[in-house]
Amino acid sequence: METFESERAPLPRNMIENSMFEEEPDVVDLAKESPSYPIDSDDVVYEPRSSRLLVRGLGENDLDEDEEDYESSARLLGLSFMNRSSNQRSVASSYTRQQHSGSCSKPSTKTTVVGVLILVLVASMFMVIYFLPGCTFTRKGCQKTNLTMDSIYPISTSGELFPWTELRLPPSVHPVHYNISLHPNLALMTFQGCVSILVQVLHETKNIVLHSSDMNISKVTFEGKEVHVLEYKPWQQIAIKFPEDLKKGQYVLNINYTAKLSNSYDGFYNSSYVDTNGTKRVLAATQFEPLAARKAFPCFDEPAFKSTFTIKMTRERKYISLSNMPKVKTTDLKNGLQEDEFEKSVKMSNYLVAFIVAEFIGVSNNVSKTMVSVYAIPDKKDQVQYALDTACKLLEFYNTFFENDYPLSKLDLVAIPDFLAGAMENWGLITFRETTLLVGNNSSSIDKQLVTSVIAHELAHQDTEFLNVRFKALTKDALNSSHPVSTVVSTPEQVEEMFDSVSYEKGASILLMLNATLTDGEFRKGVIEYLQKYNLSNTESEDLWNSLSQVSKQNLSVSEMMNTWTVHKGFPLVTVKRNGTQVTLTQEHFLLNAENSTDDSSLWHIPLTYVNDSCSFLSSCKQVFHLKDKTATLKLPDQVKWLKFNFKNDGFYIVHYDEEGWKNLIDALKGDVNVLSCKDRAALINNIFTLSSSGKVSFRQVLNLMDYIRNETETAPLTEALFQLGQIYMLLDKRSELNLASRMTSYIDDHFGSLMAGQSWDLESSVSKMTLRSALLEMACSLNIRNCSTQAKHLFDQWFTSNKTSLIPSDLMRTVFKVAAQTDEGWGKLLDTYKHSINDQEKRKTLEALASTQDIRKIIWILQKSLDGSEIQTQEFPLVINAICKNFAGYLYAWDFVKENWDKITQKFPVGSFAIQSILMSATSQFSTKTHLTETQNFFTSPGTKGSQMRIVREAIETIKLNMRWMEKNLNTLQRWL
Repeated sequence: METFESERAPLPRNMIENSMFEEEPDVVDLAKESPSYPIDSDDVVYEPRSSRLLVRGLGENDLDEDEEDYESSARLLGLSFMNRSSNQRSVASSYTRQQHSGSCSKPSTKTTVVGVLILVLVASMFMVIYFLPGCTFTRKGCQKTNLTMDSIYPISTSGELFPWTELRLPPSVHPVHYNISLHPNLALMTFQGCVSILVQVLHETKNIVLHSSDMNISKVTFEGKEVHVLEYKPWQQIAIKFPEDLKKGQYVLNINYTAKLSNSYDGFYNSSYVDTNGTKRVLAATQFEPLAARKAFPCFDEPAFKSTFTIKMTRERKYISLSNMPKVKTTDLKNGLQEDEFEKSVKMSNYLVAFIVAEFIGVSNNVSKTMVSVYAIPDKKDQVQYALDTACKLLEFYNTFFENDYPLSKLDLVAIPDFLAGAMENWGLITFRETTLLVGNNSSSIDKQLVTSVIAHELAHQDTEFLNVRFKALTKDALNSSHPVSTVVSTPEQVEEMFDSVSYEKGASILLMLNATLTDGEFRKGVIEYLQKYNLSNTESEDLWNSLSQVSKQNLSVSEMMNTWTVHKGFPLVTVKRNGTQVTLTQEHFLLNAENSTDDSSLWHIPLTYVNDSCSFLSSCKQVFHLKDKTATLKLPDQVKWLKFNFKNDGFYIVHYDEEGWKNLIDALKGDVNVLSCKDRAALINNIFTLSSSGKVSFRQVLNLMDYIRNETETAPLTEALFQLGQIYMLLDKRSELNLASRMTSYIDDHFGSLMAGQSWDLESSVSKMTLRSALLEMACSLNIRNCSTQAKHLFDQWFTSNKTSLIPSDLMRTVFKVAAQTDEGWGKLLDTYKHSINDQEKRKTLEALASTQDIRKIIWILQKSLDGSEIQTQEFPLVINAICKNFAGYLYAWDFVKENWDKITQKFPVGSFAIQSILMSATSQFSTKTHLTETQNFFTSPGTKGSQMRIVREAIETIKLNMRWMEKNLNTLQRWL
């Protein structure tokens, strides 16, 4: 791609305006506004539930969503608003004493003391009067403190007291079975529902409390008698109060209701697409994880409340309906409607319930006594066969591997046109984004690999990610704003935020580390025992550790070791210092920015693995040392020249060597790159860049290691090096350090140029080679290295003039399209391609290319269209933001757009969701100036900003500070050595 220095647009206003001087109000009403400062959880003192007082003015019907969010969080954290008076209001007004015109004598010490005492007494009286509403100078005097039920229980929508005071439901009542009947109207985008819940009263109680969100409840009966229902919207709860205790036993609760189909991507939501004839088609689908079943039917919407379900769905004849279980029968109704009834489900959590009403078609195959089917819209019926074949093979593999057959008689995989997540593992009805399930005739092996990995993930619901994903998790977990894998969450927003790379990729990585530690297939045996023992039950991580301990023949407490990895946030840095044959090993909590961290005495049980120069490549070379203490020593044979710890990067930790240790490893690689495995080489590159970011090694040491890269040929180390250097280039570019950015381009050309020039532009079958080629050529074209852009333009012109019959290799399509998108003509052709393509991999790569334009008018258009969903599906908005923010021309406009449309964005995507996390980090992660730091802080601390308490906000601010520090420390080094 050519550079466009002369076409860079005028800077948007956030480069020249700053809200840092914005005045904050003197009085903050916490019943009306969010706090204008971040609440540090370490500063919060938890108060027992009985001591929490209802703050008057909260919980009323006129609360908006921002107020509801803050009220819920405040209650859960046990904040005492009344004790924060010094931060909220000015207690005493200014007092000016008039001076006598003549001179006056200096008062005596006694007079001064008396005067001060009088002032203190008067001020105290005013404070007492101020803080005790109802105190006056009349005969009425001060009212007694009201400690009645009014001040403990929240107020329901009807004005009555709501009989429950916690966000989590009471344990006294459990669901046993749900009968759910639904009738969606896809013309009006509404639905009618009736749910009959068989409940079990475990402890005598006068209340039944469950979840309901955004529903109009018309009638509720209990044991056939109509009852009154109360609703408390901030916690999405409804309750039924009884005059006397319900005895232990089973009862039936019936609820009739209506609701709108959700216009976001959770609950029972509406979706649409335009078919190849230009006709708009509509459908309704579900996404209940983590807390959205309550938007489709009133329920006990917590994972522990498992039950069985029977679903009935009324629909028009032109649609089909799908649910978790096989269909039992279809009944004809009046007005041309039909009702589908499905088998009673297995026992499961609410978030795994699913149903769809759509014009889909499917293909099926019977494997291992299970009917496997793949469904898609009719226009894409020729793209489902690969997914069907893959699902059948994987199902057979998992049945064998886990020695546990898939428990249902059918398994549906459904591609949904408008779906936010990659996929969702609903029992018997797995839902996918189209790009992660459908494969066109011209899709490459990389596209097929994506589909295969997603299907495998959802079928087994385990995480088997690769090296670069683990590196990503390490980067996130090295921040102060990170969290433990196992952590307590209270609010729905906190639950949403748990779906991040720490929970997924770190969770997978520590399991891989455990698998590498156990021997003789012990990990697999333990998992099989765990699955069999706890089938359809609720479990805790301790149950898995115990199962693994029972099958292990090693003298190892799996529970003791793994708890150190799940209950602490972050991961350890292991420092290796060698003195002759003695090696001193030290562990500490690694943080990219340790300056503002609290003293951390966390210790991990680390199964340290290492190899040396005598044997370093094969798995049989690996040696293990269990580091449990802060410091330990290791004895080596005399002849050992160098050591490499964390063999193949199986462990979730990074390693720092003393000066001699780094020198020996770098010299060894310069002599022969194959002395270490490609995973070990990639890990060394990742570790040294990470250590440089934290200030533990100089950037000059990074460049010393990178000297070997000219001799590198393997995908893993090359792509990691390109990623790290690309991050630095983008920081320099966004800071307008044009000279240094140009020198970084020359550095990349010098170290990778010959490899870039040697890449083929023809079809390739090897996934590894395609991954490397894609990374090399995308970097080359974006930096205009060699003749990359010329080659890409030629390939695009051939493709377009041949009416798209001259194929572009799928792994190069994004690179080729990005080059084409830099001209008006090419951008227009790509927009037309995007509108008419039915190949989802092609469509997504086209969209990324459209968003890479340097034309500001086009950038603004694509931002608007992707948010309103009119010409670009709203599910792609996070992708659009990410693509725009990679380029200088658009990243500030994207940040402006996010700020100005924050309320709309948080209506489209749940607060705390992965989509919100992606949007925020894409928009801010390349900021590195004080101005941008202040601007970001001011935006999220301004009153009324929804989601200001999200962890991702702290992560964004921390990342900006890290970028600032890196620039301050390394600009001079770059100027000297690049």
